[in-house]
Amino acid sequence: MKPANNKPEIPQYVLENFRPLHRLEDDASSFGYNNIDADKKIPGFEIYSSAGLKPALGPLKSAFYRISITISGSVDVQLGLEHFQHRPGTLSFTFPGQVFSKSNIREDTFGYYILFNADFLEEIITPDRITTEFPFFDYAGVPFIQLEPMEIAAVADFACKINEELQQHKPGCEKAIRLYLYLLLLDVKRSYLAQQLHITATDTRNTYLVPRFKKLVSQHFLTKRRVADYAALLGVTPNHLNRTIKESTGQTASSAISDMLVQEAKAVLRYTDTSIAEISYQLDFSDPAGFNRFFRERTGQTPLAFRKNA
Repeated sequence: MKPANNKPEIPQYVLENFRPLHRLEDDASSFGYNNIDADKKIPGFEIYSSAGLKPALGPLKSAFYRISITISGSVDVQLGLEHFQHRPGTLSFTFPGQVFSKSNIREDTFGYYILFNADFLEEIITPDRITTEFPFFDYAGVPFIQLEPMEIAAVADFACKINEELQQHKPGCEKAIRLYLYLLLLDVKRSYLAQQLHITATDTRNTYLVPRFKKLVSQHFLTKRRVADYAALLGVTPNHLNRTIKESTGQTASSAISDMLVQEAKAVLRYTDTSIAEISYQLDFSDPAGFNRFFRERTGQTPLAFRKNA
């Protein structure tokens, strides 16, 4: 029987145990937190270059914010149901609880990425204001931004200044790093507003209905499984939503919801030893057999086979 009051939590990685997932074991690079002395580390914050980054990551969930900056090369990224490709001048942003994956990192790719907890900037901006102040850290926002060469150079310069503060570790370096991180985000926000990316969150045209639907599914798929739920949130009829999604993506709205469930299942199967039965209950299936059938129909293999090959 399905447990009534003992549903296990779906795991999220925290900064303290995240490094082995994204860095190569023999990585000898020295930028940022990589191979830094323990006494120079700052709680709740990490920065790296892409040198020594594993070629693929996820899908997984993290309990912290992430900024990825690409200077050269390309990387494929999936955030929830949305697919993007980093190229020179691309920034992407993820936030706590978001399903995230990265793949196809070209050999000539170089950039930086910053990880920080919600309370790291608390002296400057309270955690509850981060998504309001910086809309690219919210489900309703646009998580990918393409910058002009001068703009991306300015962002890269902030990353290098943060690294310099870390390595030199002079008095006041923690405050300086917080200020540089805030200024980096503020600089990006100016480009975000200049490109009018903030208007897509409320635009009602069909062009924006599909990305808004995908963002809502990424946010609510664990509790909302019906197309009618999302149609109500978007202010359209279920038939109109289904038709628009089908015409734009080639798949039904319900299929998109199932895709998010598969991503969640893959994350738990790959990065935890949670039993198949417990995962089925986490994802609110009535029994493990139903979860097995669902997973096989969507992926062509059983959950156990996926775990063994992951």
